Amino acid sequence: MAGSHLRLSVPILRVRSVRESEAFYCGLLGFTRNWEHQHEPGRPRVVSLSRGEATLFLTEHDECTAGALVYCYVDGVDALAAEIRTAGGTLDWGPRDQPWGMRECQVRDCDGNRLRFGQRLTSA
Repeated sequence: MAGSHLRLSVPILRVRSVRESEAFYCGLLGFTRNWEHQHEPGRPRVVSLSRGEATLFLTEHDECTAGALVYCYVDGVDALAAEIRTAGGTLDWGPRDQPWGMRECQVRDCDGNRLRFGQRLTSA
């Protein structure tokens, strides 16, 4: 696409309840709320959350299916894993070194969406 330049992608994750999921993402993973939108009372909500340079949208709309996997590059995956555990969270696995040169861990929200965090291993 001549002249087109991709600048940012924002994953949109399907959740049953924005309120419950926001508590998980903000309370456990350290995200903060940017905004929330609802067309009218009783309609599905969408919330935008960020941590550092990463932004996620959580939606109650049925245009998405729960169970996504989002990959987030981080500085200090071990520190993030410790932060999650200290906040009372449970990792699916990790942190562990991967043969593709990353150190990774994974956490799952209450809707089955997975967030995998990875840090590039430095070569010795």
